[in-house]
Amino acid sequence: MIEEIDDTELYEHLRMEVDAGQEPVRIDKYMSEHVQHSSRNRIQKAADAGFIHVNDKPVKSNYKVRPGDVITLMLDRPHYDTTIEPEDIPLDVVYEDDQLMVVNKPAGLVVHPGVGNFHGTLVNAIAWHLRELPSYDPNDPSVGLVHRIDKDTSGLLVVAKTPEAKTELGAQFFNHDTHRSYQALVWGNIVEDNGRIEGNIGRDPKDRQRMAVFPPGSEIGKSAVTHYRVLERFGYTTLVECRLETGRTHQIRAHMKHIGHPLFADERYGGMEILRGERTASYKAYIQNCFKLCGRQALHARTLGFVHPVTHEQMDFTSELASDMAQLIDKWRNYTRSADITTNRNIDITT
Repeated sequence: MIEEIDDTELYEHLRMEVDAGQEPVRIDKYMSEHVQHSSRNRIQKAADAGFIHVNDKPVKSNYKVRPGDVITLMLDRPHYDTTIEPEDIPLDVVYEDDQLMVVNKPAGLVVHPGVGNFHGTLVNAIAWHLRELPSYDPNDPSVGLVHRIDKDTSGLLVVAKTPEAKTELGAQFFNHDTHRSYQALVWGNIVEDNGRIEGNIGRDPKDRQRMAVFPPGSEIGKSAVTHYRVLERFGYTTLVECRLETGRTHQIRAHMKHIGHPLFADERYGGMEILRGERTASYKAYIQNCFKLCGRQALHARTLGFVHPVTHEQMDFTSELASDMAQLIDKWRNYTRSADITTNRNIDITT
C-alpha cells in the first residue's frame, strides 16, 4: 500500500519516458535496469513511499510499464545543487604555471563531488586555490582535472587551467603518451621479477561498486594493460611498481587481484583479510596493527610525466610515498628481518 504524502511537497529528481515497443514489465525491474547506481530493492522502497510516479500519479512497485509512460522520481527534498564552490582545503601544489598545475593528493580526499561527497573534495580545493583567476570556472568541464585517482589512493594529478591545455593533455592521456607509475604493496610473494597483465575491465555483475577482469578482446569491459616490476620482497607481501598502458577505473586494484595478489588493506578487493603468512596469534596481531597503520589500499601514484601543452617540454614529477604507506613498508622491512622471513623469489608462502 502506498503511504499518504499529500501534505509533503515533492521535488522531481528523475524523468524518463518508456520506449516505444517496450514489453510490459514491472516498474521496479525496469528502473533498476535503466537507472544508474540504483537497486531494485531501493526502487521498491521508493515506490512504497509514494515517490515513484507514472504519468503524474504514484504507483506501486508491481506496476507494469507501457510504451510512452512518463516515469518520474519525486522526493521530499530538493534536488541537490551540484555547483562546485571554492572551499579552503589544504592543497599540496607540486608545480604551477599559467597553463596547468600538478598536485599531490592525500589518501582519503575524494577527487570530485558525487553521491555522498558533495563538499570537501579536491575539486573544491582547486577552485579555492584558483579563485582569483578570472578565466578559471570550476563548473566549466573544459578546464580542471585531466584524470582521476581513487579516494583512498594518494599521489600525483594534473590540472588544466585553460581549455587548450585540457584538450592537449587529454589527448596525451587518451593516446597513452603520458608516463605514470604507481607503487603498491600487494599480498603474496610474486614469483616473477616483472610481468604484464592484460584483461578487459568492467563492472563486476555481482558488485557494481567493484570492477572485474574479463578476457582480452571480449565484448565485456574495456581493454586494459598493466606492467609491474618487483621492487622489494617481504615474503608474505611484495612492493611493486605498476605502470599503466591504459587508465581504467580501479585498474591496478582489479588486475592485481586477478593474478592472485590483491593490494594490501584493499577492503573492496579482499585485501583486508590475512591472505598470506602464519596462523599464530602474534602474526595475526601484527597484521591487524598494519591495517590500523594504513587502513586503505596501499597504492600511491608516484610518478607523472607528460609534454607541456604550450612549451612542448617533457615534464616529469615524482612524489614521496604518503606517510602511512611509508610507515607500513618500514614495518614490513623490520618484520621480515626480525622474523627471518624468506624473500626468495622462487618461494610463495601461503596459508
